[in-house]
Amino acid sequence: MPFYHKLGKIPHKRHTVFKKPDGSLYYEQLFGTIGFDGMSTNMYHEQRPTQVKEIKGSYDARPKIAAEHNIKSYRFRGFQIKPEPDFLKSRKTVLTNSDVDIVLASPQESTKDYFYKNSDSDELIFIHQGTGKLRTHLGNLDFKYGDYLLIPRGTIYKIDFDDEVNRLFIVESRRPIYTPKRYRNYFGQLLEHSPFCERDIRQPYELETNDENGEFLMKVKKQGQIFDMVYASHPFDVVGYDGYNYPYAFSIHDFEPITGRIHQPPPVHQTFETDAFVVCSFVPRLYDYHPESIPAPYNHSNIDSDEVLYYVDGDFMSRNDIEKGHISLHPAGIPHGPHPGAVERSIGQTETEELAVMVDTFKPLKLTEDAMEIADESYHQSWLEH
Repeated sequence: MPFYHKLGKIPHKRHTVFKKPDGSLYYEQLFGTIGFDGMSTNMYHEQRPTQVKEIKGSYDARPKIAAEHNIKSYRFRGFQIKPEPDFLKSRKTVLTNSDVDIVLASPQESTKDYFYKNSDSDELIFIHQGTGKLRTHLGNLDFKYGDYLLIPRGTIYKIDFDDEVNRLFIVESRRPIYTPKRYRNYFGQLLEHSPFCERDIRQPYELETNDENGEFLMKVKKQGQIFDMVYASHPFDVVGYDGYNYPYAFSIHDFEPITGRIHQPPPVHQTFETDAFVVCSFVPRLYDYHPESIPAPYNHSNIDSDEVLYYVDGDFMSRNDIEKGHISLHPAGIPHGPHPGAVERSIGQTETEELAVMVDTFKPLKLTEDAMEIADESYHQSWLEH
C-alpha cells in the first residue's frame, strides 16, 4: 500500500482557489477509488480533464476461452508468445476469471500515437526483459529487469521502451491491489518483519505538464472493450497532486526472503494481495538449515485456489525441464509437488538462485485460446516414474 506522496504545485488547502500566473484557475480533480472510501489523490490540471471531442469506436478485448472448466495441470511456454509492435495488441491473456486476467506481452515499440487507461483493473506489470520509462499523468518511473509496476485503475499512461526486446508478465486485477495487511500496523506503516519497507517503493519522480489543445487519442478499457476517445487537451497537464493513489515501482530484487530451519510455506513469499488472489515473489535465498531438512517443497493440495507460477530466472529445483518464461498451472482440487528426483537432489543443498512470480487465485482460472497455442499437453503426466 503506497504512502502519502506530493509532487508539483498544490494549494495550501483542498477545494480552494488555486490560480495560474495569469489569474485564471487550475482545475482540481479527485482521483479516487471505492467511492470516496478508498485511496485517493487530489490533482490540479491546466485544463478541464472532461473535454471529450469524439468517441471513434471500440473493439472487444476480452480473451477467447478455450476451456471453461479445467482440472488438468499445464505448462505454458511463455517466450513462444510472438513479439508485436503495438503495446496493447501484444498483450495475450492466457488465464482468466471474473477477478483477474493473467497476461503475457512482448511489445517491440513504445506507445507513441495514443495514451492508455484501464478503467476496469489495477495493472501489475512485471518486467522480465527490457528497460524504459513508465510515463503517467501522475509522474514518471524508470523500470528495468525485475521491477513490478503497480498502475492503479484509471491511470493514464504511456510506456517508452529502450529497445525491441521486451517481455512482460501482467496481472490485471478487477480488485484493488495492496501490500499484505499482516505486514502493516494500524497506521499503515510496514512492520519490521515485512520482507520489504517503504524505502524499497519507488514513487513517481518526474511530472510532465503539457498545456496543449488539439486532438489527443486515448484508448480506454472499459468492461472488456477498448474505446478510442479523442480529448481536446493533453492528458498530461497536471501541475501537481498529493495523496495515496498513484503508480509505483518495486523491484523483486529488493524482496528480502524469510527462511527457517525447515521448509517455509508459500505465504512467506507474499508480496501483494487482493481479496481474490495473492502474488508471491520467490527470490534467491538460503535453504532450510535443520540438519535433516528437505529443501524441496512438500506435496500439497490446492483445495481452494489455482496456483500459477511464472519462472523468471535461475535453477528451479522442484521442477524438471523448466525454462525462463514458462508458466505452470496447478488447478485447485488436486495435489502437486516436486517432480521425480527433485526431493533427493535438494537434500544437502544450501541455497537457491531461483526467481519466480506466483499468483494464487481463489476462483478457478479459464484457459484461453492464446494459452493453448503455447501449452504442453503432457505436463500433467510429468510426475509419473519412468
